[in-house]
This record gives sequence, structure tokens and C-alpha cells, in this order.
Amino acid sequence: MTLKSTATVTAAVSTTMCITINVLVALLAHKEVPGIINMVVVGVTAVGIVLAIVGELYERINGRITALTEFLVARLNELDMNTNDRNAGFVEGYLLSHGQDAAVVPFGPRLGNRRAMSGGDDRS
Repeated sequence: MTLKSTATVTAAVSTTMCITINVLVALLAHKEVPGIINMVVVGVTAVGIVLAIVGELYERINGRITALTEFLVARLNELDMNTNDRNAGFVEGYLLSHGQDAAVVPFGPRLGNRRAMSGGDDRS
């Protein structure tokens, strides 16, 4: 059972219990139910109602975020399909129009002894 359903049932049961206790005590004993019992039952009812509202809002927000995520994924997939390899084709066309193959220039060797120095660090 979800939080919303549990909270709704709890609020309904506590409200019914409060009304039933007050009616039975008033009719059978001709007395009043102590105020603390009524306050506890009203508090449980209020908490149940608040939790039911929060549960409903959570479900709605979760549904909207899910729909937004699906829309965003679909849109990004559509953009990816439209732009697929245009940049790669552009570079290849540019290189072919110049009549030469692209030269691959390797990076130079890394110097292992290089370190950053500030003005006061040049002493060995």
C-alpha cells in the first residue's frame, strides 16, 4: 500500500473513531470524552491528511519529471540523428579540397625533470 493510501485510510479511521467514541460516550455514559483523547485523534487525522496530500504531490511531480526526462531524451536522440557525422564530413571535405593528406605530428617527448619554480626556489 502506498503512503498516500495508508495516510488516507488512517485519517478516515481516526475520524470515524473520534466521532464514534464521542457519540457512544455521550449517549451511554452521559459524560464527555477527555480532551486529550480528542486532541490525539484529531492530531492523527491531521497528520494523515497532510501525508495524503504530500503523497499526491510527490506522485504528480514524479510523473512530470519522468515525462520531461523522456521528452528530453527523445529530443536529444532526434538531434543526434540529424547532426550525426556532419562535422566529420566537413573536416574530410576540407582536407580533400586541399589535395593533401593530413599530416600527423606526434607530440615531443616529455621531459621528466621539469618542475615549476618560483623566484625563491632556484637554489639546489
